[in-house]
This record gives sequence, structure tokens and C-alpha cells, in this order.
Amino acid sequence: MAFSHWVAAFAATLALSAHAQQTFRIGTGDAAGTYHPLGGMIANAVSQPGRIKAAAQTSTGSLANVSAVASGAVEAGFAQSDVAAWAYNGTGAFEGKPKVSDLRMIANLYPESIHIVVKRGSPIRSVTDLKGKRVALDEAGSGTLINARMVLAAYGLNVNDIKAEYIGPRAAGDKLKAGNLDAFFFVGGAPAGVIDDLATSGPGIDLVPISGAPADQLRGKSAWFTADTILGGMYKDVPTVETLAVGAQLVTSAKVDAETVYQVTKALYGAAAQKALQSSHAKGKYMTPENAVKGVGIPFHPGAERFYKEAGVLRK
Repeated sequence: MAFSHWVAAFAATLALSAHAQQTFRIGTGDAAGTYHPLGGMIANAVSQPGRIKAAAQTSTGSLANVSAVASGAVEAGFAQSDVAAWAYNGTGAFEGKPKVSDLRMIANLYPESIHIVVKRGSPIRSVTDLKGKRVALDEAGSGTLINARMVLAAYGLNVNDIKAEYIGPRAAGDKLKAGNLDAFFFVGGAPAGVIDDLATSGPGIDLVPISGAPADQLRGKSAWFTADTILGGMYKDVPTVETLAVGAQLVTSAKVDAETVYQVTKALYGAAAQKALQSSHAKGKYMTPENAVKGVGIPFHPGAERFYKEAGVLRK
């Protein structure tokens, strides 16, 4: 083969290889939360040299991720189960907005607990005690902000009844330690790093329960809320507390290539990935094929559906 022909053939091979490798960006959340570290673990688990290059990207959370998936800015993203369903149906937080009709499910991952964090010994013992207090509700674009408003409403409060701040969990934790904040909401898998750090430093923390009639009311209004318990010892010196949870889900767009989503889903539930996830985070034990198809309120992506049917957790 002439050298010029060899160069041309080599260049063509490189081009094909470059085309074959798919970028798979995953929108996660604040680096201090649960989405980002787990997103990084998932990206590592599903990356396949020469085929799929996955990467976790920080964001402000569920709403931002759904918007990024819809626009094609990322191939997938973490979203709360309620936010995903609202986006697809044009309800809830998406009332009056265009439906995200191309939103598709890859997997239901794990339960996200609603935390209301206060300093150890705080007089705030109930959600009603938040009235008039300095409370961080998380940033615009986060699912936490939506859920915080819903919890307040269930207890007869709204954002005008508190001194609301719209900052992320790391900034909220710093202000709480400094005495410049009374409480903050956080929705994420327990144990969450930012809250664990607060529990083990300074005066420590307490968690405010979400239980009784107001919690029952919320579960009655939204099927996405489930009763949840953050067990004693999950955070240092914090006793068991009753709260609510929503599902953390990995969503994508119908426009994303079916073979890519199939390979990502298959890799996520492969033996190596399952071992790594379950040994690296407390929520990893929930990430099984059986749980992946529970609590799903939007259609599966064809690539994910193909895997679940092969795995026997969805009917063929």
C-alpha cells in the first residue's frame, strides 16, 4: 500500500473511532450534595473506552437538569421523581409551561430524604417553628426549593412567613455554623456529605421531623412523596427522625441514541458497577434493576426498556 493510501486509511479509521465514541454528559447537582458524587460514580461505571465517555457535571438540581436534557446541553440528568413527572405532564411546578414531552426514564435510583437541618440545641423542633426564622430553601432550579415550599404550605406557612434565602447547601451550612442562619432544607440521599460534615464539626446538628397530619396531607396530594426515616446514627449524635422522601431518577431525552442508552443502562447494572456503587455509598444498595423500574411516572427510553426486558424486570 502506498504511504499516501496508508495515511488516508489511518485517518479514516481515526475518524470512525472518534465518531463511534459517544459523549454522555450527566447533569447532577451541587458538589456538596448527593447527586454529584453519585453522578461521578455512575459516569465512571458506565464509561467504555472508545465507545462511551461519560462525565458528571454540576448544576443547581432537578429543574435545571430537566431543562438541560430537553435542550440537549446534557444527555442525561438526575431529577426527583415528582419533578420528572411534572415536567413530562406540564403539571405542578411546570403548570402553564410547555410539556417536556421528550423526557424519558433511564432508572429510578434511590430514595431522597427531605432534611430540615438546624444547629444542635436549636429551639426549632417543628416546621411551624420556622415562622419568622432565617431559612435557606436552596437555589432556583433545585427540586429542594419546590419541596421546601410544599412542606411549608402543609404546615400553614409560605415563604413570606420566613426570612427566605436561596443558597445551596454548602453555603447554607457555613451560615448555620456561623450563626447567620437558623435552618436549611436539603433533599438528598442520606447520609449527605455536607450534612455529615456539619454533624461532626462545631456544635453539631439536629433534624426537624416532617410527620403526622401535615406529612399525610402531602402524601395524599402527591403520590411521589413516601414516608421515610433517617435512622439514628446516620449522622453523628442525631436520633431517628421521621420525614418524607422522593425518588432520585436518571432521565434522558427521546432524542438520545437508543444503543447508547442501552449500553449505559446495561453497564450501570453490571456486576462491576454494582459492586463499586454498593461499596462506595449507602444509597448504592438501592440501585438494583428491580428498583430501577419502580415509582416511574414517565415513559422509559427504548434503550433502557430493552435492557430491563432482557433482565426480566419488565414484561416483554
